[in-house]
Amino acid sequence: MYTANSGRRNTLGDISLLYVAVLARAISREGMDPQPLLARFDLDECRLGAPDARISIPRFMRLGHAAVELTGNPALGLLMGELTRPVDTGRAGLAAQTAPDAGQALSTLIHYDLLTSQNSRGQPSMGPGRGYAEFYSIRPYNAFNFFVVDSVLAGWTQFLRLITGRTQVLAKVTIEYPEQGLDAEFERWFGCPVSFGEKHNRVYLAPGLSSLPSQQSQPAMHRLLCEDCNQALSRLQSGWGTADRVRDKLTTLLEGAPPRLEHLAEELGMTPWTLQRRLTQEGTGFRALLDATRKDLGLEYIRETRLAFSEIAWLLGFSGAAAFHKAYLRWHGCNPGEHRRQLNKA
Repeated sequence: MYTANSGRRNTLGDISLLYVAVLARAISREGMDPQPLLARFDLDECRLGAPDARISIPRFMRLGHAAVELTGNPALGLLMGELTRPVDTGRAGLAAQTAPDAGQALSTLIHYDLLTSQNSRGQPSMGPGRGYAEFYSIRPYNAFNFFVVDSVLAGWTQFLRLITGRTQVLAKVTIEYPEQGLDAEFERWFGCPVSFGEKHNRVYLAPGLSSLPSQQSQPAMHRLLCEDCNQALSRLQSGWGTADRVRDKLTTLLEGAPPRLEHLAEELGMTPWTLQRRLTQEGTGFRALLDATRKDLGLEYIRETRLAFSEIAWLLGFSGAAAFHKAYLRWHGCNPGEHRRQLNKA
């Protein structure tokens, strides 16, 4: 997992520059030139033209926030969704559009999401019976990440409209972050009730939509493209040991309190004893991995975000800011405030 700018692994996650290209189109649609903004973020045509290049999640959020400020459109995420084509989601989008029906198409798109986006906070999912699609929580919400939720949910909606040929594809939408005074605009765009301040970020498919045939369906190409996606996933995850799988899971389970070994073992489909034994064989243990994961994530939150220390403490599963400060001092020899100032000067 590498950024397009430095080649350095980013613990918080990264996203394909294909999505930056969509953002650039949205800026252009608003009548603005995206090139000066992209240049500020060291994104030139060479980087944008590399199909496997990525940008760190925090940097993408700062870029999106700057784009919202540039265009003056707080609903820019909706426009991004409207302008997203299947090809803009890479192999996953190409495989998804050839699926036999709308439910399988959206499920395919989400199943292979890791090929274009990796986030320490989780991965999107489909609900039972493919009745809804859910984007994971990226709390705490602020002006830097509203557009992310908007663009993902709108992108799924636009995808369903494209493959079914229908404009009315949803029954309702629920969004985690509080309403921002754009309720009417969101309901017009999604064409259904939209409620904010909810427990989940979800788009609920209209009754019967999941079984509608895709207008882009092509069974032979769907099989071929899914095989290609599976091979790409295997390459992405090749060489992962038990410790790698544990760290990958830990990053999604830390919020509010650290997970127990038993919970993690269940998530990985093994017994606690088996998990402990395998970690011992790899020369590590659960507590060591938990501490190392918190250390890496803590540094990235300090370096890459403007989150308050109390918010970072919650994201890392500490009881409060004081506990986070104590751990950070042990990890880096200075408190997080001092380290953030040092990093900002660098």
